[in-house]
Amino acid sequence: MANTGDITATAQLGDSRTQDAFDTVKKCITLFGAVGAIVLGTVAVMAFTGHEASPFMWIRGAILFLVTFLLHRFTVRASQGSYKAFDRLRTLSTIMPIAIIGVDLIPGLCPAWYAVIQGLSALALIGVAVITRGSALSGAFPAPAKK
Repeated sequence: MANTGDITATAQLGDSRTQDAFDTVKKCITLFGAVGAIVLGTVAVMAFTGHEASPFMWIRGAILFLVTFLLHRFTVRASQGSYKAFDRLRTLSTIMPIAIIGVDLIPGLCPAWYAVIQGLSALALIGVAVITRGSALSGAFPAPAKK
């Protein structure tokens, strides 16, 4: 038998504001992934043309691009009523921009163009963080009762 928190979340998931918020989150995540693909493509072109493409640039670019699929999965599951997926999405979309920008600020770690593009991708995740903390989605997912 479902508790009232589950019933409330399920009832509000059908709300048009909630679904609009999830649609916007999906667009932000798609933008994050597109920027990640651009970063990887640029690093590949640079490597093939003999320019600097450090292992850091490859690995970080690949990881951030692949995280897009995880974030998308969390979004889909959250839109279907999973509080756990919603909480993970909200947490990652808050922590990742801080980590991305923080690493970009380390002098000499990566070229300026790389840091700027990665910083732009972080803006899409900041959008996700703001939306997942907004009234439309926070109301659909009341915090579960502590045991």
